[in-house]
Amino acid sequence: MIRYILRKSFYGLLVLLGVVVTVFFLFQGFGDPSRLVMGQRADAATQENIRKELYLDQPKWKQFVYYLDDISPIGIHSREEIEQKGLRGIFIGGKTTIGLKWPYLRRSYQTKREVGAILMEALPGTLLLALAAMFVATILGIGLGVLAAIKKGTVWDTSSIFVSVLGISAPSFFMGIVIAYLFGFVFSHATGLHMTGSLFDTDPFAGRQLQLRNLILPALTLGIRPMAIIAQLTRGSLLDVLDQEYIRSAYAKGLKPRAVVWKHGLRNALNPVITAITGWFAELLAGAFFVETIFGWKGIGKVTVDALEKLDFPVVMGSVLVSSCFFIGISLLSDVLYGLVDPRVRMTG
Repeated sequence: MIRYILRKSFYGLLVLLGVVVTVFFLFQGFGDPSRLVMGQRADAATQENIRKELYLDQPKWKQFVYYLDDISPIGIHSREEIEQKGLRGIFIGGKTTIGLKWPYLRRSYQTKREVGAILMEALPGTLLLALAAMFVATILGIGLGVLAAIKKGTVWDTSSIFVSVLGISAPSFFMGIVIAYLFGFVFSHATGLHMTGSLFDTDPFAGRQLQLRNLILPALTLGIRPMAIIAQLTRGSLLDVLDQEYIRSAYAKGLKPRAVVWKHGLRNALNPVITAITGWFAELLAGAFFVETIFGWKGIGKVTVDALEKLDFPVVMGSVLVSSCFFIGISLLSDVLYGLVDPRVRMTG
């Protein structure tokens, strides 16, 4: 099992290295960083200092090595660099040190703040949105799937399948616009919801206030696609289970249909559903980029889009790396869980 985990971790590190290389060379050459930092009035001496601080006066391969050294949890830095960049960690050595540190994602061109601090402020909003969306998708998806299975061949079954197909086909950004317009504008007097809003609203008189109602529409939008998948998986799996001999025996013993379906049937039909739930959580983090922008929800997605509009590339690069780490981490966790449940996966994986 340890060899299996180490092998999967090694593959994850290779993928992350590929992301780092792609991100670095993709965002090199987009505008003059000295102009983006200081504006059009920057003098030649200031521009040169900024270029030196960002290693732009070095060859491309050296720039990449310095960038890798910054974002790596293990790095080699001078005492001057540690103080200048505000690096946090444990460093050993004299003028040149080697240390275990918190990755340094550089500083925003616009706010001059550390990118890591900016993303950590936005990360809880994205995680909360993804968890809420997964909760909505699980409850509604299992409910629709069970309804379609026990009402097989009826209008309820047809309607559930139609809703599932519609949910899978409709992109998140399109459904976000429709839901925001209908429930946040047209019927806002009945729903009490707004088209845009974040978890906290700042009132000049009441101060910072928690606004959980702003979570409803983006969570519903983000949860539509996984809800459709979960509904179809639940329906198919439950139909297979309800056709088993022990289910017929339960009916023959006089158990109520509700107890047979929910207590005996659904419990044994949830294995593929649980697999889908864990797999879709990483997908929700990616879909949140569009949904956060549409609803004005403060998270990593909205921060990234705003940074792109302002050509604030360090924030964009940091956001891509953080998102990639989540994808790889969740994928690794899923592989480990599969390996624990099914030993055959460890032999073939």
